[in-house]
Amino acid sequence: MQRHSTRLAEIFLAVLSWDTDDKYLHWNDLRRRPAPAGFTHEEWWLGLRLSRSRRLRPLALLDTKGRPFLFGQPDSLTELLHSIDRGLGGPLGIPKSLSSDTMRDTYVVNALMEEAITSSQLEGAATTRHIAREMLQSGRSPRDTHERMILNNYLTMQRIRDLREQPLSPGLVFELHRRVTDGTLEKEDAAGRFRRDDENVRVEHAIDGTVYHVPPVAGELQGRMELMCRFANGEDGGGFIHPVVRAILLHFWLAYDHPFVDGNGRTARALFYWSMLRQGYELFEYISISQFLLRAPVRYAEAFLHTESDSNDTTYFLLHQAGVIREAVRSLGEYLRERQQELARHAARLRGLNTLNHRQQALLAHALREPDTRYLIAVHQSSHNVSYQTANNDLFELVEKGLLTQVKQGRTYVFIAPPDLPERLSKG
Repeated sequence: MQRHSTRLAEIFLAVLSWDTDDKYLHWNDLRRRPAPAGFTHEEWWLGLRLSRSRRLRPLALLDTKGRPFLFGQPDSLTELLHSIDRGLGGPLGIPKSLSSDTMRDTYVVNALMEEAITSSQLEGAATTRHIAREMLQSGRSPRDTHERMILNNYLTMQRIRDLREQPLSPGLVFELHRRVTDGTLEKEDAAGRFRRDDENVRVEHAIDGTVYHVPPVAGELQGRMELMCRFANGEDGGGFIHPVVRAILLHFWLAYDHPFVDGNGRTARALFYWSMLRQGYELFEYISISQFLLRAPVRYAEAFLHTESDSNDTTYFLLHQAGVIREAVRSLGEYLRERQQELARHAARLRGLNTLNHRQQALLAHALREPDTRYLIAVHQSSHNVSYQTANNDLFELVEKGLLTQVKQGRTYVFIAPPDLPERLSKG
């Protein structure tokens, strides 16, 4: 403002038109774009920054220097939130694709597995999606720390479904942290407790050691977490905040405070899911956001850095996360449409077999697509969230109808679709 004091009147007049096309770019991005005619990049930035500042609201979250974090809701964010609400149907109703209990259970299990795997991979878990899904579906024990991270995440996500009615408390946060880090920390006693002063926790570049974030000192963590819980429960007296915005800010809050020795990212994303489900977004049971974060991890990191480097403006993080959520919601919609089309394609072949339940029809539809697949009772049980006996009955009934064959390998039954399955189905 000092450098451009003689141009302030012109800047204030021009910003009225700049506001309508404000993409909420950070300075690092804005300075690479063509500036408006007649203005420098600094003048352009000054006008936008002053205009944005008028709309920002403070949070109870303070940085390490005692300055509040802020957030705004520009038109671009409002548009994203509207798209998310439309895609999820708000807190209302379940799509017809998920109308039956068995169908919902199948989708939930798939979503939980996807989130458990990709959230762990974001934190460095080195295993393939195929191997991880095989472990979760078969129920075998994890072979290493990487697989243990994935199993922990999966069990934690299941637990969150039961915790959605509970208000957030430090005890609940500690429980989630213990669950996501069980058996994976170098210090076993670090699970479910605050980091100590002598535990030098930093967010650093994995290769060159550049320090990106120094969290608050350990002595402040109890008070900071209590404030975070009040915010999460809507007890902060800060006025109405859109539920998705509140969930994203909760994610940011825990990540900024970094209260644990390790597992902060996984705990932050778990809290985000808890918040979405608690606030009535039931369809979030079927959505994984970490798979989209994993596609562009640098942008995820930049969303944190842009906030800290621009006067604690969390709007950057809100815009990034809302964009990721919208992409995840769209992906769910596309997946459901594809599944409906797939079921319609197989309807003719499955017609006349209406005595089969949803799980059996899903298995046969899969066998038509992947004829060499080998099916196990334990995997069928896990995939559909049913008892072992129910899964056993499903598969052996298909054997009795001549739609599967079975062999015994050791003590385990393996089920395979016969080569002429399409012909057998067409005969009803």
